[in-house]
Amino acid sequence: MSSIQISTPINSRFRDKTPRLRQHSPALPIHIHGHDKRHTRRFSWTTPYYVRMPWPLSRRRTGVRGFKIYMPIPTSVTSCVSRLRQGYPRTFRILLAALFILLFLFFRGLILSRRLQATRIVFSNDDIRRVWEWEVASGHYQSSRKIPDSIGLNTPLHNPGLPREPFPPSQNTPISHGSTIGSGLSRIYLDVQTTPPQVAYPPRPKAGSIADLDIIMKHCDFSNNKYVRDCLEVLSVGAGLDNRRRIRRGAIDEWKYIYLEEGQHLTPRSPLPASTTTRHKNDLEPSLHLPPTLSYRTTSELATACDPDHPRIFHIFWGGPFTAHPFTALLSFLNTQNLGLYLPPDTPVNFCRPQFWVWMQMGLAREANPGQDALKHMQENLNSNPWSKPFLHPRFKDIIKFKLWNTTEQLDNVEELKDEWRDLNLFNSGGHVYQVPPANDMSANASWSDRESRDDDVINRVGSTSSKSYDRMRTILSDMARFVLCHRFGGVYLDADTVLLRDWEELWGWKGAFAYRWSRLPLYNTAVLKLNKGSALGTFLIRTALRHGLDFHPMTISQYTKDSGLDSLLLRLPDAVFDPAWLNTEGFQRERPPSPDLTSFTQFFHTPPSKTADAMAIGFDGFFRGAYSYHWHNHWWEPFDSTRNWPDLGPQFAEAERTGRLQAQKAASTSNSKAKPKENADGHDKVSDDKRDLDWATILKRTFEAYIRGEQPNMYGEWIHW
Repeated sequence: MSSIQISTPINSRFRDKTPRLRQHSPALPIHIHGHDKRHTRRFSWTTPYYVRMPWPLSRRRTGVRGFKIYMPIPTSVTSCVSRLRQGYPRTFRILLAALFILLFLFFRGLILSRRLQATRIVFSNDDIRRVWEWEVASGHYQSSRKIPDSIGLNTPLHNPGLPREPFPPSQNTPISHGSTIGSGLSRIYLDVQTTPPQVAYPPRPKAGSIADLDIIMKHCDFSNNKYVRDCLEVLSVGAGLDNRRRIRRGAIDEWKYIYLEEGQHLTPRSPLPASTTTRHKNDLEPSLHLPPTLSYRTTSELATACDPDHPRIFHIFWGGPFTAHPFTALLSFLNTQNLGLYLPPDTPVNFCRPQFWVWMQMGLAREANPGQDALKHMQENLNSNPWSKPFLHPRFKDIIKFKLWNTTEQLDNVEELKDEWRDLNLFNSGGHVYQVPPANDMSANASWSDRESRDDDVINRVGSTSSKSYDRMRTILSDMARFVLCHRFGGVYLDADTVLLRDWEELWGWKGAFAYRWSRLPLYNTAVLKLNKGSALGTFLIRTALRHGLDFHPMTISQYTKDSGLDSLLLRLPDAVFDPAWLNTEGFQRERPPSPDLTSFTQFFHTPPSKTADAMAIGFDGFFRGAYSYHWHNHWWEPFDSTRNWPDLGPQFAEAERTGRLQAQKAASTSNSKAKPKENADGHDKVSDDKRDLDWATILKRTFEAYIRGEQPNMYGEWIHW
């Protein structure tokens, strides 16, 4: 019987997959003891590697393969990687690259975390606790928010900023150590409305009124999903800015956030004594040297209209020639604050008038001392500049003051800085330090025109003329200046790119410190900063910043307060209060935007034609009604009024207007601008020469100017009295 043999074609898909048998040498006995034992293990937590020997000791000469080292890599991992490398080389390279990237990110994060850890707490917990005790005892914590448990208070603190409890707490009633016991006066929350028949304009806030910022946080905090639009409505209705044209029905008790204190302190509180300075261990700062606590006094208990411990001063910091931007900020101050300009000149007032201090930084930002003739040069510039000259009028002498900024003089008069600041670089922003060359005696020898020349170099630049020539050095200097000025003189610091939109009476009445939120991020923006003169919180912040190289960047300040548990002492107010367009410009709350609907900060200066109809119809009254200010975020190069880019303040300031017109015509003739002002022989302008669709910036500037000209009242219905 014949057999049939079936052979498989070589190229067949069904090739025999049976593994071929290999011939092996006879098995030898394996001794599982001594040195041979480790070679028989199938799994090991280490993998041996050979390191090649130098040429004189190479294997060819010595017969030794190399140095054997054991790496902490399991043999199973090594085997898997080896098979992957041979079978899938491309995948292996991708995974290897991903591994290197992960390792790089891990170590970078580790280094960053250590760096952040190094920039945190520089005071002991005892000192931080003393800061809390000082601020609460001085009445700077008019809030019911709980003090963080990390502070470690043993007993609750008595708080003169809160109304006293109706009954003393019982021994059976547990009181959290993080709470404060109110020991102050009772509060009367006001229903602020106009009184008929004078209902065309909102009423001025009552002297001594105070804003309950806890209620504002309740209705405005972005972290609790509150909308800017809703916040502005609460702020407007609660302050009576709606002029009784109220659409809402029902009681608005929960929207009342302005109150007066009633009663009298029965037992005066004995102030805490000043502390002594001691050295801590672990390279911490010396113990904070704090003055005695302040006496909490209401408006009725003051001997004068103004509280000397809490002066009402607005500060701005400006470098380079005075322009339309600080000009508009000063006009907004004159239009909104209770300055008594509606009274005849030299009439005594029985209320506290705030002041506006403009700090002029002459020359380059890197010059710590502006020189002996700097004050004279500043006065000459202010007198010859059409934008600043109107504010030198005697009518404003007690409320607007131009002051020379001298870095050396300022820092030498701050107790916390005077002995150490010269050893540090003044230009540290968020950990990035600018290496500034010495001034080479420029302040003493060079002319002011040479020192204020505009240069492409970021170190030698004076002012910002475009988005490409941003004056970064002066911005960094202003980050420090705002804390120094508020700690030394008290008051509120404002960035010069800010306009005031309403009276700040109730914010002055709130005696604590605050800044506002950095848009969606839980960080500070110190474009608005209120800090009490000589306070414990100010001492802590300045000494902490000094320890970290004079880094006063707002995000770094956020780190100082967060790590030390002092966030609540420097209250982070919602940006709707001072910067109501910010969230909308970053794409948030677009489904319910506030009014006006600005989707970028540029639209303040270049309002789209589709939105200018609303702007011209509602005017200033419809511009973020309820907010205390508006921050337009730099844009120093944008004119407020492209067709009338000069101060237009009426016959009293005709010379400044004439000079401004000539400068605008000269600038327009040398530029490619479409808006070129025309000279009129009769001195009268034609409406046909004006821009058809007015931008929001133009509307605000012209509204403020009309009040100074005496053509219309301010937002509270008051006419200026010359």
